[in-house]
Amino acid sequence: MDFPRRKPARLSHFDYSAPGAYFITICTKDHKCIFWANTETSINAQQKPLLSKYGSIVEEAICNISVHYPAISVDQYVIMPNHVHLLLQIHTDEYGRPMVVPTISTVVQQLKGVVTKYIGHSVWQKLFHDHVIRGERDYSKIWEYIANNPAKWTDDCFYIG
Repeated sequence: MDFPRRKPARLSHFDYSAPGAYFITICTKDHKCIFWANTETSINAQQKPLLSKYGSIVEEAICNISVHYPAISVDQYVIMPNHVHLLLQIHTDEYGRPMVVPTISTVVQQLKGVVTKYIGHSVWQKLFHDHVIRGERDYSKIWEYIANNPAKWTDDCFYIG
């Protein structure tokens, strides 16, 4: 019996450890809203959502990415009730040479693994979405999207009301 073939999630022949910026979205399994203490809270652009215990674990894991991978910075992130957006940047050394870093997939898998370990069970969807950022305009657009995402939660494509 032939099973349908899933479309590859990553760009073929692209080096996901190459210097540059990457927009990552990671969803919870079945889009369960577990990262905010109260998903009904009205959030404005100046407020930060109140994270649940699970959300706080995710935030700590995100903040530790640069500790474990000094060549990778988390330029922007937001933890939504049922998904996480990350704006990651892989840097070069002071001479413009690429540094040895894991792939974006490895970083995401290790983030998921750390969170799973501290929670005691997996809360994640199997895959994740990535977008290779192509220029300053693309970067700025994604930065703004992440910054404003909590205020637009009820309009979000992952909103479950």
